[in-house]
Amino acid sequence: MERAQELLSVVRPVGWSILGLGIGAMYLATLAHWRELAVIAAACLLLVLFAAPFLLGRTNVDVDLRLEPERVAAGESVAAGVVVKNIASSRLIPTTLEVPVGGSVHRYGISSLAAGAQHEESFMIRTEHRGVIRVGPATTRRGDPIGIFSRDVIWTPVREVLVRPPMVPLESLGAGLLRDLEGVSTDAVSHSDLAFHALREYVPGDDLRHIHWRSSAKVMASTGESSLLVRQYLDTRRSHAAIVVDDVAASWADPDDFESAMSVAASIAVRAVLDEFEVSFVCGETASTGANGHLALDAVCRAEHGSTGIVVAARRATRVAPDCSLLFLVGGPGTEFTDMLRGAAAFPPEVRRYAILIDPAGTSRVTETMGLPVLHLADKNDLGALLRWSVK
Repeated sequence: MERAQELLSVVRPVGWSILGLGIGAMYLATLAHWRELAVIAAACLLLVLFAAPFLLGRTNVDVDLRLEPERVAAGESVAAGVVVKNIASSRLIPTTLEVPVGGSVHRYGISSLAAGAQHEESFMIRTEHRGVIRVGPATTRRGDPIGIFSRDVIWTPVREVLVRPPMVPLESLGAGLLRDLEGVSTDAVSHSDLAFHALREYVPGDDLRHIHWRSSAKVMASTGESSLLVRQYLDTRRSHAAIVVDDVAASWADPDDFESAMSVAASIAVRAVLDEFEVSFVCGETASTGANGHLALDAVCRAEHGSTGIVVAARRATRVAPDCSLLFLVGGPGTEFTDMLRGAAAFPPEVRRYAILIDPAGTSRVTETMGLPVLHLADKNDLGALLRWSVK
């Protein structure tokens, strides 16, 4: 069955049309005794017979698809190339190589190659907007000039060029944050951590390892009473920045506003990585987390409009980044502020939260509503100044 499907797959739509026309003409010629239809039938069948020999022979090559670099900023170019090497023991019959690039297809004629010989083609991939450009698979196509038959062989997997949005430089996100060896200190009291807070009286159930024996001895010596003091700590959170972007298309008055949001998210992610934060990014169905900055930026490249919304995305971010210490919620002119508040409320109170509203029609400023600092961003280049003013 698979063999039959493989044989049928070499017939192209043009081939099926010619075969159908030939068989139909032959049938009508037999019934009506029309010589003209018989001539048409014979011509169609002869075309099929003459095209068949173009399928003879095997294509045994090694194809190397090269992309340098695979991650670029919007507006930059990627140097691409494909090298075809004949690894068969006999000469390669001329064939055609096709390499899809985004919505277009690059076609190259590969001449006859001796055993071990190779053929190289180079081309440039220009990028204009943030996104993902799919390159490949590289496919050899052997067939007749008319396109009746074609035997296609895929030699490489699909590769991707990740196009990042333009970014703006930012100062350290850690400015003004209380930090210790492990991360950002919070107001939550803990029985065991690294940020020492105070001493208190021992109560049954306390870990004996946290008893401060020297202080306990001083108290007992001065009061004459048996009393033990234990260390009390402030809970700490590892420095972890989470960025959540509203993916609903109705929240953005213009597609460029959504792209500005992606630029803001990428800029914050890069700055967080430079500050040695872990970074999480959530936008609709796209999410990533980790200390590797490429993960967040790759996710920014893949982000698209959807129907998730910022509230659901924020709740998902609490699962992606349960140890988050710094949160940025990014929305557009159509994002309901109540949704911003609901998204922020999904995180514990000790997490520092900021809302960023992209609104080119307004003015860049910082406000605070219901305890949530709001950065109104008319121009993405104002991001650094607004963050410098608010994160202090």
